[in-house]
Amino acid sequence: MIAAVISGFAIPVNKMFVVGIDATVFTAVRALIIGLVFLLLAGFQSGFSFGSGPGSGSGPGSSLSSKISSKANKLKQFKRVPWKYLIAIGVIGGGLAFLMFFTGLQLTTGGRAAFLHKTLPIYAGIFAALFLKERVPRKHWFALVVMLVGAFLIYFASIPLSAWWANPGLGDLLVIGATILWAAENTIARKVMKRGESNLVVSFSRMFIGAVVLFGAIVLLGKVDVLLTLSGQQLSNLFVSTAILFGYVFFWYWSIKHINLSKATALLLLAPVISLAVGVWWFNEPFPLMQMAGSMLILVGAWIVIKIKGSEKAVQRLESGA
Repeated sequence: MIAAVISGFAIPVNKMFVVGIDATVFTAVRALIIGLVFLLLAGFQSGFSFGSGPGSGSGPGSSLSSKISSKANKLKQFKRVPWKYLIAIGVIGGGLAFLMFFTGLQLTTGGRAAFLHKTLPIYAGIFAALFLKERVPRKHWFALVVMLVGAFLIYFASIPLSAWWANPGLGDLLVIGATILWAAENTIARKVMKRGESNLVVSFSRMFIGAVVLFGAIVLLGKVDVLLTLSGQQLSNLFVSTAILFGYVFFWYWSIKHINLSKATALLLLAPVISLAVGVWWFNEPFPLMQMAGSMLILVGAWIVIKIKGSEKAVQRLESGA
């Protein structure tokens, strides 16, 4: 739920920032900073310390043996899953998807981008059922269909063009493509964390490897000069956006480590309602009747998912004799 609130504010805030900066540079710098932060957090979580720590033996031989055993255990922690999965998470979710999404966000409204992004449970639910063998109840599928109808109502609501949303059609397609890629990435991440990998290691892989891909795109597209001439205001905007992204990534991966992917992504559908309200307030974005109807359907679908979650917890308490 915390990730949903952060996501709700993130899209309109980033819409304001990304209009004044190249999307590739914007996403690359953010991803690099976040990747380095998660690398440090993952290192601390894995115990990368140089002290002998408690419980080491009293003699030199015992201390040496303890250190060797400790380092061997730490190395094993980073070999729980093949690196190909972590690289895939970074390339797909941290690189390509971010580039497509923020390029699309430059061209469409924050409200439209937010709702199209929140069709992610449709693709994630399919991927989770096919590849993770997660059980998705019928009521959950019904809720996802309701949400999808709501998102389509917003997508097909016509709006006048503006300097802030110059090509909504192309922007919407890019956002949809990014959303499908994120659903694939989330499926891989869920599989990796079910095998015991730390959510911090997965977050690092997503952002740092994604940053490598994005910086490669900067070089290939000849945008190095744009990177080197960022103004103080643009850098300030980047740091604010990075802080928001850090909060979202941290709480998102923490959540999908403890609950089903299909359910976690459905709860995120509360975020576009926040994004739409903030977009109307800050940017005077159009808010036709079809968008209002779509927002209501999104809320109904999210409420159904929350009720399913509550019912499952009640059944678990009864079965455990609590």
